[in-house]
Amino acid sequence: MSLRRALHFVFKIANRNETMKFYREILGMKVLRHEEFEEGCKASCNGPYDGKWSKTMAGFGPEDDHFVVELTYNYGIKTYQLGDDFQGITVHSKTAVSNAKQHSYPVTEEGEGCLTVKAPGGYKFTLVDQDVIGDPVKKVSLGVSDLAKSLLYWQNLLGMTLYEKTETTALLGYDSDKCKLELIHLGHPVDHAAAFGRIAFSCPSKQLPEIESLVKNEGHTILTPLVSLDTPGKATVEVVILADPVGCRGRRALSIYCL
Repeated sequence: MSLRRALHFVFKIANRNETMKFYREILGMKVLRHEEFEEGCKASCNGPYDGKWSKTMAGFGPEDDHFVVELTYNYGIKTYQLGDDFQGITVHSKTAVSNAKQHSYPVTEEGEGCLTVKAPGGYKFTLVDQDVIGDPVKKVSLGVSDLAKSLLYWQNLLGMTLYEKTETTALLGYDSDKCKLELIHLGHPVDHAAAFGRIAFSCPSKQLPEIESLVKNEGHTILTPLVSLDTPGKATVEVVILADPVGCRGRRALSIYCL
């Protein structure tokens, strides 16, 4: 499964200017590309909205070898109710820690060399005062209602490697050197609310029909069957969108597998 990797997380943002300021000036990310759309995405990339919207990709390096964020902005939407599906992103960066302190950004100290900040909209980031070789984004943490069932889905069905496990958490990934997925047991149905996000993974295109068939045959929900999406200035992308496998309030999207 080494040809698969975590690509990005999709956030809905209501204040584009303040959000971009946070990612650039606090985290130290760069804007990689920006696109404007006149109508809603056929794979609901921007959520259940049909109007004009934009997408901004930001990260610490190129999308080809870094985990990045996809920031979707729906014109006219002023706020999104935050759920508990997204539990945080962990970034190892001395620069980000320094930026937060220099800008007097609200922080919560979590111990020596570790603090948390919240992006506009309430999205949590854990900043570790440590530089690393390669991508500073180390893991994305998502809440799950049943850790055991979620592990069967991600590990057995989608082929992830289990790196660490406690009674309430599990750390998985496709590559030990790439951004990983942490599952955190909530003990109640996941509330995705209006701000629900998605984590995207890449895989060879020939695997997409296999993934779709496997997930469907195991009785799990396919929110968007295999579909092609045109991206301005880039090659057409094929995606399959999967739902949260267990215990969510409403069948919200959890993961996207794409070429």
